[in-house]
Amino acid sequence: MVESVYDVFARKDRGDALQHIGYIDALDDELARVYAWKAYDEQNWFEMCVVPRSAIIPVNREDGPFGSGRVG
Repeated sequence: MVESVYDVFARKDRGDALQHIGYIDALDDELARVYAWKAYDEQNWFEMCVVPRSAIIPVNREDGPFGSGRVG
């Protein structure tokens, strides 16, 4: 099995915007949840989410951190 990159988003309080707080590598979604919680548990987060990086669709940049590296 190959690990995938998951981006981690969280908010401290209800109503706050989700913020990108980092990323983790995991074999599947369930492990990604566990790894994210353990890696970023220094804050008392109201909500934390993980998103497979492959599911993020860049809108205006293909060369940014979430792009495929293709330009144009």
